[in-house]
Amino acid sequence: MRSLSTQALADWLADPTQPPPLLLDTRTLAEYHVSHLAGAHWQDPNANEFPELASLDRDTPIVAYCSVGYRSGRVAQRLQQAGFTQVYNLRGSIFQWANEGRSLTAGADRQPTRVVHPYNRFWGQLLKPELQAPEAIAP
Repeated sequence: MRSLSTQALADWLADPTQPPPLLLDTRTLAEYHVSHLAGAHWQDPNANEFPELASLDRDTPIVAYCSVGYRSGRVAQRLQQAGFTQVYNLRGSIFQWANEGRSLTAGADRQPTRVVHPYNRFWGQLLKPELQAPEAIAP
């Protein structure tokens, strides 16, 4: 499976000469609602089939991400097994993206935000404390 750095993705998204990749957020829906990369689509991290992607050309570039890269790596492997040829796992995922100060959106109105769902207390330690959505941290 191929991986892509956050810098490489930021450069790709900023390049008007390149078609943007399909961004797939492979966290839970609750995590996605707190924040996500602009334009990202939610993808169930436990899905084994991808009917919502059936109409896509199999050469469509896809970048999957989650909190740190584990869940998105599993989804990326399943996408490759489904015949997609340009699938990338975002190295460091949304935690690294946010830690680097890159833009995020939240809600149906896609308002800018800085906070990220920390997944849990253990993994949330990889996210700068000021970026952790406090209401999302389980006791």
